[in-house]
Amino acid sequence: MKNEYVLYTVTPCDLAGHRLDISLTIQSPDPKGQILAMPAWIPGSYLIRDFSRQVETIRAHSAGKAVAISKSSTHAWQCAPCDGPLVIDYTIYAWDLSVRSAHVDETHAFFNGTSVFLSVKGQEHQLCHVRLCPPPRTQARSWRVYTSLPEATGHPQAARRNGFGMYAAPNYDALVDHPVEMGLPQVARFRVHGALHELVFTGVAPNLDLKRIVADVKRICAAQIAFFEPESKKAPFLDSSDRYVFMTMVTDDGYGGLEHRASTALMAGRRDLPVLGRADAGTGYQTFLGLVSHEYFHTWNIKRIKPAAFAPYRFDRPNHTTLLWVFEGFTSYYDDLMLLRSGVVTEADYLRMLGKVIASVHGTPGRTKQSVAESSFDSWTRFYKQDENSPNALVSYYTKGSLIALGLDLLIRNETNGQRSLDDVMHLMWDRFGRDFYQNGAAKGLAENAMQQIILDATGVDASSFIEHYVSGREDVPLHTLFTAQGFAMNWAPASPLPALDIRVRAEHGETRISTVLENGAAHAAGISAGDILVAVNGLRVSDPASLDRLLAAYQPGDRVKVHVFRRDELRVFTAALREPVATQCTLERIEELPAS
Repeated sequence: MKNEYVLYTVTPCDLAGHRLDISLTIQSPDPKGQILAMPAWIPGSYLIRDFSRQVETIRAHSAGKAVAISKSSTHAWQCAPCDGPLVIDYTIYAWDLSVRSAHVDETHAFFNGTSVFLSVKGQEHQLCHVRLCPPPRTQARSWRVYTSLPEATGHPQAARRNGFGMYAAPNYDALVDHPVEMGLPQVARFRVHGALHELVFTGVAPNLDLKRIVADVKRICAAQIAFFEPESKKAPFLDSSDRYVFMTMVTDDGYGGLEHRASTALMAGRRDLPVLGRADAGTGYQTFLGLVSHEYFHTWNIKRIKPAAFAPYRFDRPNHTTLLWVFEGFTSYYDDLMLLRSGVVTEADYLRMLGKVIASVHGTPGRTKQSVAESSFDSWTRFYKQDENSPNALVSYYTKGSLIALGLDLLIRNETNGQRSLDDVMHLMWDRFGRDFYQNGAAKGLAENAMQQIILDATGVDASSFIEHYVSGREDVPLHTLFTAQGFAMNWAPASPLPALDIRVRAEHGETRISTVLENGAAHAAGISAGDILVAVNGLRVSDPASLDRLLAAYQPGDRVKVHVFRRDELRVFTAALREPVATQCTLERIEELPAS
C-alpha cells in the first residue's frame, strides 16, 4: 500500500439544482467491508451540523458490479466486502450560503471538505488526490479554481495554477482543511516576505477598490508574520501550501469567517468594502479588515497552536475544551491590535473599537452567570444555539476572552515595568506548540490547565489569581485599574439620554419586534417578553425602532407608560416604569500625566 492513495473526483454537476457529484476510489478497501464517514462538524464552528444529511444519493461498485452499501449510523455508511478497488459515487446538495458548508449556483461553486469528502475509515493517514472538474455547462467551463490545496506535482493530470485537474493532500485531515472556490471572481495577488497571497472576491461588488484592499491586507499580513517570526519572516502556511487564499463571498449584509491552515473563507457586506473614487471607506471597512486580521491570526493560533482536545480533531463528536477563550479570545484581542500595529487604523480608531468591545461585554447580563471557561466548554450546546435569552444567560469567549487577553497584557506590562507583555506568551506558545505542529510526530496541544504555567514561563508573572477570578470565575476584568497604571482613562456614559425600557428591538416586516428583554430591567418588571411585537406606547404607534426612541423622548425616568404589544395574535397591554439610562458607552483616552507612583 506504500504508493496507494485515495482518489476523489468533484464535479459541479447541476448548477441550477445546487449539486456536486463526487466519486471516491479506494484502491485497497477493508476486506471486512469498508466503513465511510462524513464529518459531523467543521473545525472553527463548534456545533454538530450533520453534513451527512446533504448526501442525496450514494452507491458503491467494484469491478463493474454493485456493492451493497447502507447507513450504519448518523454519519457513517457500511459497504459489503469486495476484492478489488471500491468506487463510491454520491451526490451532495450544496445550497448553504455560509463559510461552513457548500454553495453551488450558476455563478460559482464553493465547498469545505468537511461537507463533501467522505473519510475512509482506517485510511485517514493515506495520501489523498482530488480531481477537480469543470461544470458541464458551456458558459461555466471558463471558470477558474482558487484553493490553497497544492497541485499534485508529478501526476500526469496535475492541475496548473488556478486550473482544473489533480490536487493532493498528505492525509484526510489536511484534505478537509483547504476549501475550494470555482468561478470567475475578482482576484488580486501580492507577496509578503516572499509568500504568495490571493484575494478572491465572489459575488456582485461593483467598482471594488482591489488596490486599496491589497495595500491594507498586505500590511496586516506583514505585521503578523513578523510578529511570530521576527528573524526568519517565514509564513506559517508554507508547511502546507505555497500560498494563502482569502476567499470572500460578497452579499448585501453578510459577515463571518472560518479559518483554515492556508486559507480562510469570509463573508462580507457589499457596503463594507471600499469602492473606486471614494476616499472614506467608513467603519464598515475597518470591520472587514478586522475580520481579515482575525482569520489570518488563526493561521498561528488554533490551526497550529491548538488545545490538546483538537490534536487530532475527532470529526464524529464534539471536541470539548475550556480553552476557546485563549484561541478565539486572544485572537479577537490581537485582530484589532494588528490593525493598529500595521498602521491600517489610527490610535483613535483602535481606542474606539476597544471601547465598543468593552461596552458590549458589560452590556451582557450573562457575564455574571457563566465564565469564559464554561462558555468555551459549552459552545457546542449553548454558544452556537443562541436564543432570545442568551444575552441574559451567556458570555462570549470571543469578546470577554479578548478583554481577558487585554487584562493579561496590561497586568504583565504593569508587573514587569513594560519589560514583558502578552506578546511573549504568544511567542512561547508558538515555539513550544505551533511552529512544528504539522511535522512528523510533533503534533501536540495545550493541556486544559496549561496557561498559568505558560504565562509564568514567558513573563515571570504569576497569573493564577487572575485566571481564577476572571477565567474560571465570573468577575469583570478590572480594566479601569489596569488602564490607569498604563496612562489611559476609561470613561462610561449612557449611549442615549432617553429613559430606558431595557429592551433590544429590531425592524421586521414593517413591525418592531423585541429581540431581547434584559433581565431585571423595566420591560422585564412589567411582564413584556422577547418575541412580542411593539404596537404602541401610551396610545401612540411604534412604527419602527426609531419611532420608539422618539416616543420615549417625551418622558422622564420613573414615568409609567402603557405599552401595547402583540404576543402571537393576542393584543396585550403592560404598564412599565421607565428607568434611568444605564452607562453603556465606554470611551478610552490617554492621560497626559501618569499618576505618581
